[in-house]
Amino acid sequence: MKTRSEQVAAHRPHYQDELAHGLARFFEPPRSTCPWCTSPRLRERLRTTNHPQRKPGSFVLDTCHNCGHVFQNPRLSSEGLDFYYRDCYDGLGEATMARMASSPLAVKLYRNRARAMLPFGRPARWLDVGTGHGHFCAEARRLHPSTEFHGLDWGEGVEIAARTGRISRAYRGSFTGLAGQLAGHYDVVSMYHYLEHTLAPRHELTAARTVLRPGGHLLVEVPDPQSTAARLLGRWWSPWLQPQHLHLIPLDNLRGALTEQGFTIVATDRKEPHIPTDLTSAAVNVLNSVLPGEDLPWLPKKPSPLGRGIRALSLLAAAPALLVLIGLDLLLAPLTRRTRLSNAYRVVARRD
Repeated sequence: MKTRSEQVAAHRPHYQDELAHGLARFFEPPRSTCPWCTSPRLRERLRTTNHPQRKPGSFVLDTCHNCGHVFQNPRLSSEGLDFYYRDCYDGLGEATMARMASSPLAVKLYRNRARAMLPFGRPARWLDVGTGHGHFCAEARRLHPSTEFHGLDWGEGVEIAARTGRISRAYRGSFTGLAGQLAGHYDVVSMYHYLEHTLAPRHELTAARTVLRPGGHLLVEVPDPQSTAARLLGRWWSPWLQPQHLHLIPLDNLRGALTEQGFTIVATDRKEPHIPTDLTSAAVNVLNSVLPGEDLPWLPKKPSPLGRGIRALSLLAAAPALLVLIGLDLLLAPLTRRTRLSNAYRVVARRD
């Protein structure tokens, strides 16, 4: 098996060839109206960069003055989506994502998400949309042992999830494209931090209604653009996650869209979905923006020994402060969850 350094070196020529043609083709023309309500009353919310991967580019989020919807403008094109997603969840980023998905914090979040369905019965069949490598399904099975879990996603992670037994069946591709063949198959559809990644969130809700049986439940969890933390931390707030998050939907907007689709809202929650990492992840974003880059194939060349040394020493020096921030995030979590500092919300809706 190749080392990471060898993998990076093998990927670099292709990335550099892509970048030589410029970034313009990675974006669609900017919109002049809100994609949620079509209002022309838009204002720029922020400009930022790709903090996690440090791929080149500048990204703008606009807010609609009419409905509060926050969206990427200009939005990534199909080529842009391919470029910025590549080596994030799969490929070079797979090992990092696997470590994050199996961390104690992630496991706790998965259990809380699975618990949200307990008041509404024991489903026979559950489809997790945007399942990644299926870690949520594996954990949810502990609370729902009689439920058959299936997963759907674009990347190869969903096939890995099936091979490792985390899900019983894998569907790879577009949810809206596959919904017809899955019509009426499921008692539960979950979309945990999936909807914000999609090109047309309303179409995804339509697809969920299609695949659910009458009386089935849809569970949606997304970042909350109305969070006070988003305003306080600005461009460093991790849930902006540019350029992957295309739409950030206020709670009232999502409730209204679900009602229009023929769902009944049976529960909303801003407490349990909060992910207690805001201070830590903001600090990491700042560090990534100022430190010399690590060896990445979308950077023109391998960092010099001096650059690598500066990065290593800086991270070592910052480690105590990051540990303090981790402690603060966890210590303040019970209070944060009870305030508008909470960074996410969940909606449970029944298909009527």
